[in-house]
Amino acid sequence: MPFPARRALALAAALVLAPLAHAAAPLKPCRVDGIPTELQCGSLERPLDPARPDGVKVDIHYLVVPALARNKQPDAVLLLAGGPGQSAIKVAARVLPRLSRLNNRRDLVFIDQRGTGKSAPLDCPDDSKLSVAEQLEPAAQMRRIDECRATLEKLPYGKDGGLRFFTTTLAMQDMEAVRERLSVPQWNLVGASYGTRAAVEYLRLFPTKVRRTVIDGVAPPDMVLPASFSTDGQAALDKLFEAHAKTHPELRADWQKLLASLPRSVSVQQPLTGVAERFSVDRDLVMRSVRGPLYQPALAAALPAAIHAAASEANFAPLFGLTTAFGSSPSMRLAMGMHFSVICAEDASRIAESKDAPGADFRTVDAEMYARVCKAWPRGDVAPDFYKIPPAPSPVLVLSGGADPATPPRHGEHVAQALGAGHPERVQHIVVAEAGHGVMPVGCMRDLIFRFIDAKRDAAALPQDAACATRIPRPVAFQPVQAAK
Repeated sequence: MPFPARRALALAAALVLAPLAHAAAPLKPCRVDGIPTELQCGSLERPLDPARPDGVKVDIHYLVVPALARNKQPDAVLLLAGGPGQSAIKVAARVLPRLSRLNNRRDLVFIDQRGTGKSAPLDCPDDSKLSVAEQLEPAAQMRRIDECRATLEKLPYGKDGGLRFFTTTLAMQDMEAVRERLSVPQWNLVGASYGTRAAVEYLRLFPTKVRRTVIDGVAPPDMVLPASFSTDGQAALDKLFEAHAKTHPELRADWQKLLASLPRSVSVQQPLTGVAERFSVDRDLVMRSVRGPLYQPALAAALPAAIHAAASEANFAPLFGLTTAFGSSPSMRLAMGMHFSVICAEDASRIAESKDAPGADFRTVDAEMYARVCKAWPRGDVAPDFYKIPPAPSPVLVLSGGADPATPPRHGEHVAQALGAGHPERVQHIVVAEAGHGVMPVGCMRDLIFRFIDAKRDAAALPQDAACATRIPRPVAFQPVQAAK
């Protein structure tokens, strides 16, 4: 979620550009969008395919925000970005306010995972200014994905099946190489969304190189993402209906009325360009439009009014406006080529094995979409052990939002139990009942995370008291302002 710009600016203005005491290789001054002062950047050449060290190489880019204090701690904080497909460096300005207290005595490190940002990017063209129908209509999406894949396969690191070498496992090997380059003895991992899967894999591969771990909005390695989208999205939608039953008793009826009216021709203005357009809306298009706002309770609070407008007035502008608002920030855009390289390798082949029952409204639209994309997308190799979660070697803080439509508490609980096997005192699972996708920005959570990582002894790191966050209520439903008659 967005943070006030002045907070990021105030933090950045206080940063001191000093050489890393533990750096084994020189870093050079650099600038990052949203941060007005110079930071430190570096890159590391890595083989695209580890089995062919003399073959194609990719550069892994990283950003270091130096600790403010001279007597800093040696264990840096590593942010593992979400998606899959998000650039860690591009979200640095948004994340810094959450980690400002940790940055007093610890370096913060942001690594663009292979396939994202500047690290052998697998970007697809930005479609935010396309017509609403082109953005959301499945056939148009498929055409753009096919065109993007064909373009990426012409890149030096995309040729000859190169898209197979962007899996989570290979990416975590890159992260380990960066740790060695910076001579960081141990990371404190902070992973969000897909970054939680990355963190769990790093823990599995390099257990002695992690001091503390925070995973927020947990996407387990054995989670079949396309199939779980339907199950978890439906649960979040049903919870929305229940939460607003008193203030909007007609909400469920409006929803059923809306679905029963489809397909239908509608006219709306493209939210970014303002250009009016007419197109046909079907059930799948409406389900895709509802999903995005569910990620953020502040946006979801406007869904009752948007659903009512669409069902009773045939006014779809509020609904599609909310869809465009979600993820509209450039820093939140995903490298969709990397996204599909990860999902097609790690999840798509297991869709048929999933035990998640499709949601009554969401059905199997997402699973079908990914199955279609992954038929043609090159798939990397995934070791069977990737899907196993070993006991945690060090303290882990697991965070879940109760209203999250993508990574709700059931996934966090599953991972917490696996990580805590044999040593349950090493793991704590905190559920913020009315939070959406991502708990770190909520209330006092950044201070809680600071206390967890900063604790000198493992025994003092957990448990943490999260009452200051767990009692935060859901935002009240948005009420449109009616002009006086």
